[in-house]
Amino acid sequence: MIKVGVAGYGVIGQRLADGVALQKDMELVGVADLAPTLSIRALRERGMPYPLYLVDGADATKFADLDIPVSGTFADLIGKVDVMLDSSPGGVGAKNKALYEKAGVKAVFQGGENNSVADVFFHGYANYEKGLGADYLKLTSCNTTGLIRSVDCLDRAFGVDRVAITIIRRVADPGDYHRGLTNALQMDKAPSHQAVDLMTIMPHVEATGILVHTPVTHGHIITVVAHGKNGRITRDQALGAFKAHDRIRVVRIDDGFLGNASFFRYARDLGNSRGDMYEIGLWEDSLVETGDNIMYAINIPQESVTIPESIDAVRAAMKMQHDSATATAETNKYLNLGNWKSIKGY
Repeated sequence: MIKVGVAGYGVIGQRLADGVALQKDMELVGVADLAPTLSIRALRERGMPYPLYLVDGADATKFADLDIPVSGTFADLIGKVDVMLDSSPGGVGAKNKALYEKAGVKAVFQGGENNSVADVFFHGYANYEKGLGADYLKLTSCNTTGLIRSVDCLDRAFGVDRVAITIIRRVADPGDYHRGLTNALQMDKAPSHQAVDLMTIMPHVEATGILVHTPVTHGHIITVVAHGKNGRITRDQALGAFKAHDRIRVVRIDDGFLGNASFFRYARDLGNSRGDMYEIGLWEDSLVETGDNIMYAINIPQESVTIPESIDAVRAAMKMQHDSATATAETNKYLNLGNWKSIKGY
């Protein structure tokens, strides 16, 4: 049983802990954080399903005053695990790395860290094998994670040599106030980092992209124009490949999936914790042939989309499975991904 810890119990850390806890071949040893945030208070009200450890600089009296039980220090947690999933604020993970190195513990960092923190810039489907046995891996960002899922899906089935993307990016996560109240769209310089990151993971694909910030919170939307390396990819071919993928949910506008908020509402109606979806949504209605290219649009649930690939990274680092297909299938099984395909209408 692989023992896993989570550093940082925020937007991503909560979801990492839940995802690892579902894996039957992993044990979540505990989570670590600095302050009794609302997330930690909610953990206490839920009965402390995960042991809590305090990072350096935490004021233990603040936790005691709220009757929040603490199981030890961050060093104690590190000493009990095989691998840490680090979802600390950007820049903090790089500092934590020194602690992991000293303890001889592997770590997986989230997309907010600089690429230099890790040995491998990782994606569970596109380059799983590069992560085998690596000590330090870094996930791609939420947008890049979902984007690569879809491009890799086509690439494996038909070959892709060129993509152009447009990202309609949510401005902040639900509950965040640091971006203020806005009523504007904001352009980023091209190419977007997601296009550059895709080429880092999939160097055989030429990518470019434009990003537009939008004053919404529930999900990003990405349009992709992909060119087949071995000839035109037809709509029927692409649709078949996407429908076969356990981390891509193909939907239709006529069924009520009108936009990003539709996915969030549907996830809540499903009873998913926090309204999360691990899979990206892909509109069947957006899938069209244009010249020699295939074009489509996807929805990225930014708070939860990286969780499956993070678990894949644990599998790679610990050599639990030696190839992408087997590893992702195990992760998907425990996260119940792809089960919706058995329902008529999908």
